[in-house]
Amino acid sequence: MSATYTWDVFSSLDGFGSVSGGDWGGYWGKQGPELLDHRLGLYDQPQRMVLGANTFRAFVSMLSASKEGDDVRDPWVTRMTHLPMTVVSSTLDEPLDWKDATVVRGDAVDVVRRLKGESDVPLRSHGSLSLNRALMKAGLVDRVQVTLYPVVTGENGDEPIFGGAADFDLELLEQRTLDGRTQELTYRPTLH
Repeated sequence: MSATYTWDVFSSLDGFGSVSGGDWGGYWGKQGPELLDHRLGLYDQPQRMVLGANTFRAFVSMLSASKEGDDVRDPWVTRMTHLPMTVVSSTLDEPLDWKDATVVRGDAVDVVRRLKGESDVPLRSHGSLSLNRALMKAGLVDRVQVTLYPVVTGENGDEPIFGGAADFDLELLEQRTLDGRTQELTYRPTLH
């Protein structure tokens, strides 16, 4: 049996995963109680996180630089930090500054293919753009869950979510509106 792999990613309407300037703040300033409660529920079930080295480093850096009550320490993020995690990396060494994280070296496609075959819980990745684009191309991503924030970050947009990705057809599996403004769209990707 193969574990389900979900790529969970935040995006501006113009397809950027983050901003490199401006005064946007976390969630592009669009978080609300419904979004935060929903995010917390997503991380309520047993699952294994899968991250690339750059995203892992970014999480560790953001968490260590934050204080209690900052956006970065929202309850869903705290819950995520307590899930088992596999970090696919050729540059990081253990021990990692994360409760239950393991570094696995090797080609990400091979690593995730093996994890999907061995895991008794679903796999989830948050961010890790280049890792997940490669996994999509290899047919290993079962669900792409895009949280679409109602902003255009044309001047400050950084990290295009699907920049350099292969072509995909997307089958809409679920959709919801959170706090009356933010869309969560879940798709099943198929290589076009």
